[in-house]
Amino acid sequence: MLALVVAGVLLLRWVPRYGWFPLGLTLLTAATALAITAGQARRYRRSARGIRVGRIEADVVGVLGTTAAVALLGALALVVVVALPLR
Repeated sequence: MLALVVAGVLLLRWVPRYGWFPLGLTLLTAATALAITAGQARRYRRSARGIRVGRIEADVVGVLGTTAAVALLGALALVVVVALPLR
């Protein structure tokens, strides 16, 4: 979550050069970090319950969702740096 916020802040560097797109990505990274943080309490409770019972199940949906979000944000950040025309 912290890495997403740092990456979003680093994208702010490109706002004067590329306009609104990096700013939108910064907001998207912040929203993704907040969504992960919001779901963390649920995942913690489920893990604690699993430890108590002696059976922990993997959070496949959470891992795939986080992976997809980070991959998408990384691809969009590459678009900012490589493909967008300079202003």
